[in-house]
Amino acid sequence: MSVKLTYSTMFDPPPELHDRCDAAMQTLRGKLGATHALYIGGKDRPTKRTRPNQSPTDRKLVLGQFAAATAADVEDAMRAASTAFPAWRATAPAERVRLLRRVAALIEERVYDISAALTLEVGKNRMEALGETQETADFFTAYCDEWERNGGFDHKLPDDPLKGFASHNRSVMKPYGVWAVITPFNFPLALAGGPVAAALVTGNTVVLKAASDTPWSGRLLADCIRDAGLPPGVFNFLSGSSGEIGDPLAELPLLAGITFTGSVDVGMRLMRMMATGRYPRPCIAEMGGKNACIVTANADLDRAVTGIIRSAFVMGGQKCSALSRLYVHESAEDVQWFFNEIEAGVLYANRPQGATTGAWPGYQPFGGWKGSGSTGKAIASFYYLAQYLREQSQTLVE
Repeated sequence: MSVKLTYSTMFDPPPELHDRCDAAMQTLRGKLGATHALYIGGKDRPTKRTRPNQSPTDRKLVLGQFAAATAADVEDAMRAASTAFPAWRATAPAERVRLLRRVAALIEERVYDISAALTLEVGKNRMEALGETQETADFFTAYCDEWERNGGFDHKLPDDPLKGFASHNRSVMKPYGVWAVITPFNFPLALAGGPVAAALVTGNTVVLKAASDTPWSGRLLADCIRDAGLPPGVFNFLSGSSGEIGDPLAELPLLAGITFTGSVDVGMRLMRMMATGRYPRPCIAEMGGKNACIVTANADLDRAVTGIIRSAFVMGGQKCSALSRLYVHESAEDVQWFFNEIEAGVLYANRPQGATTGAWPGYQPFGGWKGSGSTGKAIASFYYLAQYLREQSQTLVE
């Protein structure tokens, strides 16, 4: 792609972009209706039952038949991930990074084909679909960069002041084990790829459960991870009914941690589940937002209207970041008062571009406060990767 595409730069694309989108869509339409399997232990797994995936823009258009996983498939995926964990954890960090950068490269190579599938499966316009696909590649790149920037979260500490002994101290962050990622329908690629990349680069293994309405996106991500050469069992993909496989996934004792994006009700239930049992386990939950726009007396009304419309109505408002409240002040406010006083996780001032979904890996973190998030740490922030790790204090006396 000759232009650096982000959610804030996608409103003035070059003509070549549309030509390539058209060609990719024409090619893709000739492949609709295929059957898509699960991906467990490094192998495709067909299932007895499949579910048709229909386009939300044309319910007569069947995109494909997708495997309907059972509780037994969930258990097999978890076991495969658990078996693969010791070797993946012990893999040299540079090798993990190399493989995950290869995933990013494959997503970029397939950006038009994947975005065409997103357009049909989610109902996005082509620019938002391209944006989400490129964002997914950038998640893999950004988290590899962050891992390297932090030196693998391995820090030497001062020696204890002991006489006659050398007492060496170190703080080392280590992965938890098998990590589940449960995705929503509205950003089924980026909100799968982001946490999958974070979990994998930190040494965890992954079981991805796609949203019931958008399994194709997850399967396309699985194809990129498979083709990048990750070892069998390190990444596993499940599709099917949330009611049938969602709870079994969260209830299995092999599960070490979970990342969920979706409703407040489900997110809170998963947090309670993860907090009970033999010991508490981490749950990173991004839940529904309630977003407001404040228009001050000093605002440029033309730009404000553009931002408001984009924020409220792009993709039919089916985003946790979609505008749902509008306040117009009679007097001016200091656009710094806004940053100091507003209690929310993502703030934009004077930004009509990308006012709905504007955050981008490497540019802006994205995360909610209060009922919108469970950790207070934002996606693609300085603090995100550490959530997939637990700290071990090491002291060696010689």
